[in-house]
Amino acid sequence: MDREKAVFILNPSSGKEQAETYREQCIRVLQGMGYSVEVRATEKEGDATAFAREAAQSGCLLVVAMGGDGTVNEAINGLAGEEDRPDFALIPLGTVNDFARALSIPMDPEEAIRRLPEYVARPTDIGQAGGHYFMNILAVGSLAEGVMDVPVGEKTRFGPLAYAAHGLQTLLSDEGNRFTITHDGGKWTGQASLVLAALTNSVGGFEKMNPDAATDDGLLHLTVIKNLKLPGLLKMSASLLLGKLQEQGEVEMIRTTRARIETDEPLTCNIDGDEGGTTPIGITVLHRHLRILAPEPTEGE
Repeated sequence: MDREKAVFILNPSSGKEQAETYREQCIRVLQGMGYSVEVRATEKEGDATAFAREAAQSGCLLVVAMGGDGTVNEAINGLAGEEDRPDFALIPLGTVNDFARALSIPMDPEEAIRRLPEYVARPTDIGQAGGHYFMNILAVGSLAEGVMDVPVGEKTRFGPLAYAAHGLQTLLSDEGNRFTITHDGGKWTGQASLVLAALTNSVGGFEKMNPDAATDDGLLHLTVIKNLKLPGLLKMSASLLLGKLQEQGEVEMIRTTRARIETDEPLTCNIDGDEGGTTPIGITVLHRHLRILAPEPTEGE
């Protein structure tokens, strides 16, 4: 009997070039699950999207992506627009791995691979903004633009600290931007340093950013951070760690199924860590659009 096919996409440069270390382990586990395995290694931007799209169109049953959030985002962009979408699995090798955190996938790649056979296929929301799909977050504002400027070498060397350092530098000199956000409940207008549209509870490694968010709740969780200087930032950081960011006066929290973000001047959008269009931009939730292999959800997850 012919085995069903799994396409295994890996980014050799992810995780301090650790992908090759785990290649054979992942192939063995997938074969033990009953799949024939086709390995596709990315060489340039867009490869993971093309590989995932080709996998879906060829009728394979599973796509596995090993790499950072950028590789995972590319793979999802290859799957989300297809009518027949295979199940998807991810092995985290990135700097932050927010999507994996939200799905309780182990941060240790070896453990994440070892546990693949026990995972269940969980229907999971995906966001769409313009022509882009995203699995975790869209960010707009001077702070988001500053984070996108972090050099790749700094990400690899310092991890999340590299984002924090560049973000703080931007905040201290930021005057904010004028935003108009249209959502299910009406419209918000005001000055803000950063607007986040998240699908999960984990943002930038902070797993209590949206403590009530679920990966299949059909909602965008908008966080509007208004003009903020250092004293307010320190107070906000403490609230973020406690999962009480919504109690901050400098923060507006909005839940909606769709949103349109407009700014007085066009701003670049950061989508899952990479550049993805400019404002004005419309965002929608594709409810339970992909089936993702992950640990069985616990109560309240």
